[in-house]
Amino acid sequence: MSNLIESLNWRYATKNFDSSKKLSDDQVNILAESLRLSASSFGLQPWKFIFVSNDDTKKELLAHSWHQQQVVDCSHQIVFCYNENFGEADVQRFLEDTAKTRGVDMESLAGYGDVMKGFISRMDSEQKAVWMKNQVYIALGSFLVSCAELKIDACPMEGIVQGEYDKVLGLKDGWKSVVACPVGFRAADDKYSDLAKVRFPMEEVVDIRK
Repeated sequence: MSNLIESLNWRYATKNFDSSKKLSDDQVNILAESLRLSASSFGLQPWKFIFVSNDDTKKELLAHSWHQQQVVDCSHQIVFCYNENFGEADVQRFLEDTAKTRGVDMESLAGYGDVMKGFISRMDSEQKAVWMKNQVYIALGSFLVSCAELKIDACPMEGIVQGEYDKVLGLKDGWKSVVACPVGFRAADDKYSDLAKVRFPMEEVVDIRK
């Protein structure tokens, strides 16, 4: 069995964190970099990731998280956000960054830029919000794999009151929270850690065609 599959079997949605165990600065930096490197449509990265470790802030968030204790017992509460004002200016910024990073002329990216700007402009605000939330979930998926590889426990959490999270975190300029994910280290008495992973048979969920 590969190390990856072993890590994925090891991970589970941790319900009981050991509040005395905290992520090191190196671990936080690696997780942050893993999020920065996440895949997104066109590579546009319409997101922001907020790492919350302050105990007082986590207590405030607890009241808007269906009182799920993971929020305060975890080392860091990661909040995944998108910007409802995302538009052509953001595409242009991405194009400029691409040109600089790859050492190419902006002119060579004109066609690609037109495709992306057309894609964005054809969506109404509701469609664009759905698209950006989907991008955030791509990042969440890869983040969970990164956590598993590092043997850092995580609990993806949709049960948050997004508007209240936005207020507690002081989000402005169109930024909106989508989903949260406490990370840290499982408590020794977490009853879920030893339960068998429940997954449907391979042949029911994967269709490999040759």
